Amino acid sequence: MQHVIIGAGPAGVIAAETLRRSDPGAQVTIVGDEPEKPYSRMAIPYLLAENVPEEGTRLRHDGSHYERRGIVLRSGRASRVDPAGRSVSLEDGGTLRYDRLLVATGSHTVRPPIEGAELARVENCWTLADARRIMEGTRPGSKVVLMGAGFIGCIILEALVARGVELTVVELADRMLARMMDEAGGDMIARWCEGKGVRVLTSTRATALEEAGGGIRLHLDGAGPVVADLVVCATGVAPNVDFLAGSGVEIADGVLVDHHLRTNVEGIHAAGDVAQGPAFPGGAREVHAIQPTASEHGRIAARNMAGLETPYRGSLSMNVLNTLGLVSSSFGAWMGVEGGERAVVADPERFQYLRLEFDGDHLAGALAIGLTRHVGVIRGLMQTRVSLGSWKDTLKKNPHRVMDAYLDRTQ
Repeated sequence: MQHVIIGAGPAGVIAAETLRRSDPGAQVTIVGDEPEKPYSRMAIPYLLAENVPEEGTRLRHDGSHYERRGIVLRSGRASRVDPAGRSVSLEDGGTLRYDRLLVATGSHTVRPPIEGAELARVENCWTLADARRIMEGTRPGSKVVLMGAGFIGCIILEALVARGVELTVVELADRMLARMMDEAGGDMIARWCEGKGVRVLTSTRATALEEAGGGIRLHLDGAGPVVADLVVCATGVAPNVDFLAGSGVEIADGVLVDHHLRTNVEGIHAAGDVAQGPAFPGGAREVHAIQPTASEHGRIAARNMAGLETPYRGSLSMNVLNTLGLVSSSFGAWMGVEGGERAVVADPERFQYLRLEFDGDHLAGALAIGLTRHVGVIRGLMQTRVSLGSWKDTLKKNPHRVMDAYLDRTQ
């Protein structure tokens, strides 16, 4: 049996290790499109902040980890998949035959379609190569503009502040973390960042970038121009699926997979950020681009590739973020469900906020800022789908009693 995994991130590496345990006699090959040993993108901000060396970003720190397990690492970029011939073509002219194929190719960054977006000194922050250029191009006091204040942007923000730069954030939406936080929460996080010395410009669009005296001048719709030594672009990502054109694999927001991480094409599975798989609860197919989901996808997909029937119960939409010391989290349908009810409590002066969303007597979604003790409890209430009973009315009056509700209803 020949297992080929396209993608060397967490989903791909965990899938390879699981296949080696589940199908000891098989050939397992990982194809990665970067000239690096497999690493975690989530570790890049720690590298930028100089909290870890480059070696600390690696998914496995033993230099012979893959060789000792009989896992072949190959550098290359897939250009085509031929399901009829069970083969993957690579851009370098190579071809790999497979019995089972896992697509774990993740995403790539997308820059806004504005003049000057491809200039030198305009960087992404997605790969180790990107991180090296940012580290070379910044020092304490450097003027940096961060375009984008979504989840990825705010992770980068933390690292840039740690580097001691003078930072301006430009965000098109009316608030920070628009896909993770409501207006009250996003505004609270912006106010926190401004208190830490970060200039935050929301409802602001960059209309053009141009070279200016060795730096970059950004022309903004909604504010005056800003000059920077470096611009970091964190304006969005898109799944790496171009190589699947003509394969018959169904693609929507990502590669569509079922409860066994199978695509609609026999012998092909998908996992991680590229996969649009079952969400919890309800089973609607969504892309959940977080490392815990990628890791679980890789494990489940590999077991099914090895013939060990293993259903996937679905991933919970969940984001937890530390922004300059302020922890925020969002879970599930934090924006509410049709016909649902809501409870909100806020303490703006202490930067604390809690919003609970109910679907019947179940907790359907939540937002929390500055309340780290609630994170695990909220996740537990949602994942167990426990009936709240009379606790729903209690939580509507005092959302902070989620711990009491959890302990009582899960005994």
